[in-house]
Amino acid sequence: QVQLIESGGGLVQAGGSLRLSCAASGRTFSSSAMGWFRQAPGKEREFVAAISWNGGNTDYADSVKGRFTISRDNAKNTVYLQMNSLKPEDTAVYYCAATGLRFGVPLTRYEYPYWGQGTQVTVSS
Repeated sequence: QVQLIESGGGLVQAGGSLRLSCAASGRTFSSSAMGWFRQAPGKEREFVAAISWNGGNTDYADSVKGRFTISRDNAKNTVYLQMNSLKPEDTAVYYCAATGLRFGVPLTRYEYPYWGQGTQVTVSS
């Protein structure tokens, strides 16, 4: 079992940066692939980034490649999403998710059984 709590969201101007954090509890965090997803009003939840259990592999949505960076610190049971060059279209609730499994870097929300409550990111133009 994994419990996830996101933080770091807020209001930022276009071109600015934010760093989201996801603190996890539970013994399986260090052996779990992790992902970030987002959901804008009226839209489906979409994949943003994912990282393997040891941080060796990452993947990103095309819309955030080169601007966002996912990382993790297993000693602190925390995964991060560094967001740079933010755009108004990045406005959404951002969710942290865990697979609970060691293998893979899943890209779809259906492969993540554990979710945080979300943190709002608003980018003004």
